[in-house]
Amino acid sequence: PTPPKPPLYYPAPPLSIPSGSPTPTMGFAQLVIGPAGSGKSTYCSGLYQHCETVGRRIHMVNLDPAAEHFSYPVSTDIRELISLDDVMEELGMGPNGGLIYCMEHLEDNLDDWLDEQLENYLDDDYLVFDCPGQIELFTHVPVLHNFVEYLKRKNFTVCAVYLLDSQFVSDVTKYISGCMASLSAMIQLELPHINILSKMDLVSNKKDVEDYLNPEAQVLLSQLNRQMAPRFHKLNKALAELVDDYNMVNFIPLDLRKESSIQYVLSNIDNCIQYGEDADVKVRDFIPEEDD
Repeated sequence: PTPPKPPLYYPAPPLSIPSGSPTPTMGFAQLVIGPAGSGKSTYCSGLYQHCETVGRRIHMVNLDPAAEHFSYPVSTDIRELISLDDVMEELGMGPNGGLIYCMEHLEDNLDDWLDEQLENYLDDDYLVFDCPGQIELFTHVPVLHNFVEYLKRKNFTVCAVYLLDSQFVSDVTKYISGCMASLSAMIQLELPHINILSKMDLVSNKKDVEDYLNPEAQVLLSQLNRQMAPRFHKLNKALAELVDDYNMVNFIPLDLRKESSIQYVLSNIDNCIQYGEDADVKVRDFIPEEDD
């Protein structure tokens, strides 16, 4: 018999606390990642506005040393430590090398600068980290992985929120590319992981995107083989089976015009990191609106 597929997300394991030990201070965090232009800052802005509307407090943290403008209040900003403009001017680096330098400088100052910043937050505070869009940071450069390990040592429960532009998922080859990038981030960061298709409000034909939310392997394989030369058929088969067999890469569509869509995404993330368990939050109790 075919084994059951794993769930869409992987909840964080419960903390093991020895008997008689005091309960550790713990916070919650989203690490918002994804390629440049995928809508990370727009997502953070929409999330902040939604939480403000429903009376929920969250804190926005900017980890992008190249950021210039924000449509949400930033409680902690990496540019107070280092900025990309200063690095490019003083060290003569380009934008890509300069950004890696900035993030490595942050890594070197986790126990000093970031420790001091985190002291400003209370127990159980909810932080949202808006990260740079340079794909190397969450695929193979260890900076964000080490940042995540630091947060875990501080007893934060963290969820990676990976955004992919829904307009990017317009055909099967782009979908497979997006899946592989997301899977690479999942392996690198070793975190509970939620994948989001952003900018759904800009998609003219939502049926084209919905076909890729829970695709069948045989359908993917057939489409790949039609678009690619015969010498790639074995590779296509392996990729389609990887996506299907493990079911580790699924996407939740997000339309920021709809409060119900934002709430559904947030409920999935909260459930993933076990936020609000005392309030008995259950994702399955929420049914998102269907498009007309």
